[in-house]
Amino acid sequence: MNILKEFKVNDTCSYLDNKNQTTHYKVIDDCSTVFCQELVERGYRRFGKMYFRPICGDCNECQSIKIDVENFNFSSSQKRVLKKASNIKSYIQRPSLSKTHLELFEKYHLYMRDKKGWNHSPSSAQTYYSSFVDGHHDFGYEVLYYYEDKLIGVDLIDVLDDGVSSIYFYYDPEYSRYSLGRLSLYNQILFAKKSKKKWIYLGYYVKECPSLTYKSHYTPYLTLKDRPELNEDASWL
Repeated sequence: MNILKEFKVNDTCSYLDNKNQTTHYKVIDDCSTVFCQELVERGYRRFGKMYFRPICGDCNECQSIKIDVENFNFSSSQKRVLKKASNIKSYIQRPSLSKTHLELFEKYHLYMRDKKGWNHSPSSAQTYYSSFVDGHHDFGYEVLYYYEDKLIGVDLIDVLDDGVSSIYFYYDPEYSRYSLGRLSLYNQILFAKKSKKKWIYLGYYVKECPSLTYKSHYTPYLTLKDRPELNEDASWL
């Protein structure tokens, strides 16, 4: 493992209007599963070789959240989503890059731009590779969702010692009737239960950000207290 560089960036907040944010980055080459686990437990997220977490001095709205897998019980409506999607096949493999990946990624983000006002700029093969393929090492995977022979969803995850870290999911909006975002999370939970993993690390929950409020619906869950350093214990409450 080699920390190539470490730095902070001040920018406009990604989640709340009229706020700025400070983000701490670590760029790590050949990161081990153990070290990735330690970082995720302390509120870091991973895109490629980049590990990051917000460290804003005057705001603590970004709450790292994880689902308690062992005590999670599927509701009747959640079971209906799984049943409705019984004809959708999924395959897990190491992260990859293809023309189909890029086309689906672009289609999804154009849809979210129009539906939710997301900022959008076309993604190149290099950008996609750096964000979702590079740096996966022994723990990174993608779950591919197919309707018949058509790729309709890609779920990027890290499988750690004690849980699954949910990185990013994108899908074909033409198949929204299958609630693919929820389906991918339900399948993560099922996989974690089967694999005897304790947690689904869901990234950040921000109460006032509409795109992230869904995370509080998956109970029971815990949130990370403060911003522990690597030499400090992580306390989840």
